[in-house]
Amino acid sequence: MLARLLAVSIVVAACSIAATAWLAVQTTSVAIQQEQGQAISSGNRVYEVLVDYAAQHTSWAGVDKVVTVLAQETGRRIVLTDQNRRVIVDSEPGSHPLPDSASANVDPLAVDPSLVSAGPDRISPSAIGPYALDQTSIDTLNVLAQRALQCVRERGAVGSIVTSPSGRPRIQSPDPVATAQCTRTLDTPVKSEQAALSQLDSLVNECLARQQLPPILLGLDFGWQPTTAQAAPSGAVPGQTDQRVQDCVTTGRHEQLTPFVAPAALLFVTSAGGVATPSPFDLSAGNKLRIGLAVSGVLVVTIVVTVLAGRRFIRPLRALTTAAQRMRDGDVTTQVTVRRRDEIGRLAGAFNDMAASRAQVERLRTDLISDIAHELRTPLSNIRGWLEAAQDGVAEADDVLVASLLEEAMQLHHIIDDLQDLAMADAGTLRLHPETVSVRELFTQVTAAHRTRAEAAGVTLAAEDGDVELPADPVRLRQVVDNLVTNAIRHTGTGGSVRLNSFVDGEEVVLEVRDSGSGISPEDLPHVFDRFWRAEKSRSRQTGGSGLGLAIVRKLVEAHGGRVGVESELGVGTVFRVRLPAR
Repeated sequence: MLARLLAVSIVVAACSIAATAWLAVQTTSVAIQQEQGQAISSGNRVYEVLVDYAAQHTSWAGVDKVVTVLAQETGRRIVLTDQNRRVIVDSEPGSHPLPDSASANVDPLAVDPSLVSAGPDRISPSAIGPYALDQTSIDTLNVLAQRALQCVRERGAVGSIVTSPSGRPRIQSPDPVATAQCTRTLDTPVKSEQAALSQLDSLVNECLARQQLPPILLGLDFGWQPTTAQAAPSGAVPGQTDQRVQDCVTTGRHEQLTPFVAPAALLFVTSAGGVATPSPFDLSAGNKLRIGLAVSGVLVVTIVVTVLAGRRFIRPLRALTTAAQRMRDGDVTTQVTVRRRDEIGRLAGAFNDMAASRAQVERLRTDLISDIAHELRTPLSNIRGWLEAAQDGVAEADDVLVASLLEEAMQLHHIIDDLQDLAMADAGTLRLHPETVSVRELFTQVTAAHRTRAEAAGVTLAAEDGDVELPADPVRLRQVVDNLVTNAIRHTGTGGSVRLNSFVDGEEVVLEVRDSGSGISPEDLPHVFDRFWRAEKSRSRQTGGSGLGLAIVRKLVEAHGGRVGVESELGVGTVFRVRLPAR
């Protein structure tokens, strides 16, 4: 539900933003494009000129004339300051204060690649420093350039001569093979260039030595090659090594060129006179109408979306309310159709689980009342029948009849006691009086009490001798073992055996009652501890018991903080294991 409400809010917000953005774009797009285009063009022009000036001068002295011309050409206020915002030159002195942030940082050794072209070291091509050629060298190289161009053309390629900022001519041709073969002499550094390259080699190799990298040789294009075939350091990654070499080359060039360029400065480009450009947005009658229509549209969309979403939320809640009312009126089979996977869907699923649980409880309650009535009716019917027979003179009230009636009364009393124990256990009022119990003594008492019954049934009853003690209520623990032994003897045929065993398993004491009887089928195992349940429905109360013994065993074991389990195999036998805390 939270996700859906969030989605609705996002939809409404998106509609509002979209409508507002559309209105703003339709009203101001043309004016903004014109203003931005003019600002970008003039700003780039100012930046390029000032970067070239800084690359060719060691200071900003004399830049005021250049700034004045640029301000007249662009119609903007141009201010140049140092890094501490001290004014170097201002095209409109005494005008409005400068903006908080500069338009650009003018540094020929770290240019903005989005405004001017530069290599990977971001150094302006105009920053030539010691690589500037004198006129004699230029004349000599021009002669070599003409010869190289003729050579290129003789090889069937086209080309032209271009001059770099340092004055060195170069051959520009789309045929790299012909160019390389014809410009070997032309590309050889002159004396002044070689001196500058040697100085740069020294600076770069010092940087490489600090990083334990082999020395290199630099060319006029500031590409490099190793001085020897020395291998790269162990563990070095080629890409990372190239980057470290490039960083050293950039650092060396910065150190070499710094004395030949002007220091970095901050550039501010604003409108003329410091007056902000007027907003092109005009709240005319047409614009006001469009705003009203947009707001009305957003309001309508919000209402429609909210109503639709609210109906989707309310529909399953109404179904849950109706189902709850039917359950209140006694329909315990009520179910709600679950078609969602959100919080409402999980609520409907929980309601269905609750309804199914209540239906099961109601069914168990009905079955329990029916079973109790059946179990009590049998002994009461026998007692009433024999008494009526004696009263009518049909039967004689002798010792045999009295003994039979006493046996039926005792059976009735036994059922009532079992029901009382179960009721106390269910209500949590079953009181235990724990003390240290010797399992050996317990097994001795149980085998002595059941030996006569076992011998009458032809069953061997034995207990393994084990010296184990545990804290438990001796009366209730005896009741647990008695019920298990009685059940085992009842379901073990002539010639079979019932054995009692005990052992310690970690923090638990395990009591085992193992028989070699008929066993229990796998589909019946989950029900052996249910009340009034019998594996064979045809068994009578005399041959199958009341069906409460194992239910009482489970309740008493759980009251001791333990658990009871059963394993069985048809035709082999059954093992009941009672696990109780050793402390």
